[in-house]
Amino acid sequence: MGKNILTLRDMPVTELNGLLDLAQSFRDGGAVPDFSSKIVGNLFFEPSTRTQYSFQVAEERLGMRVVSFNPAGSSLSKNESFYDTVKTFDSFGLDAIVIRHAKNHYYDELLGHVNAALLNGGDGTGDHPTQSLLDLLTIRQEFGGFEGLRIAICGDIAHSRVAHTNFEVMERLGMEVVVSGPEEYMERGRAFVPFDQAVATSDIVMMLRVQHERHSDDSGFSAERYHAQYGMTAQRAARMKKGAIIMHPAPVNRGVEVADDVMECERSRIFKQMQNGVFVRMAVLTRALEG
Repeated sequence: MGKNILTLRDMPVTELNGLLDLAQSFRDGGAVPDFSSKIVGNLFFEPSTRTQYSFQVAEERLGMRVVSFNPAGSSLSKNESFYDTVKTFDSFGLDAIVIRHAKNHYYDELLGHVNAALLNGGDGTGDHPTQSLLDLLTIRQEFGGFEGLRIAICGDIAHSRVAHTNFEVMERLGMEVVVSGPEEYMERGRAFVPFDQAVATSDIVMMLRVQHERHSDDSGFSAERYHAQYGMTAQRAARMKKGAIIMHPAPVNRGVEVADDVMECERSRIFKQMQNGVFVRMAVLTRALEG
């Protein structure tokens, strides 16, 4: 039943654009399907604000009934496995299940064993398909398309599922993707550009959160040092190209990746990304449930 959305890597460009078109239609006030007979479960095994609650808002706008999972109050504390937890919710007859988990490709053990449509709300450092789609929708709204745009993805590349999803899909859509940030946070095989050069020469500068919880050490960076060397300050924003924009998947470490006075400046699209998240998630839920 339904269609899983676990990664964008195997999704054709025509289908990607179709999802973006549907999300834009919802944003513009277009017709919304009635899923009042459907029940969805949000199973977030990692903390989340934007993804979890924008999924819930999307589900409620579609008329769905929502079951929210609280790991701290569940049988996980009695050593129930991840697989059995998901199978339990599937046994209740849910139509769709949204999952976030710290393990990369957590969904591999579920495929073929779960009847509900599975939607990936983020797996470890692997993929975050709906975040990438809302990023793409924001970019398309600003520039009308993707071909030939240069995006600099800056910061904690190694630990970012957002970056790992965006690299593949953005390059496939004809964008030039470069990376910047501390050497300790980079990965081999990416086009590296020094940070100030990346800021001054890109159409989109996407800042990434420093994911301290995934680090074995702090790499010697204080908040002040990181901000001075790799933070989006007002001075750096002033040197950006005409029409260039600032993005961040959030949560934002204010005063580390992005200065307070840049968060809502003329170039920033950070809160617009969050708005677009609701409409993108309405689109992927519609695709999953209509098949």
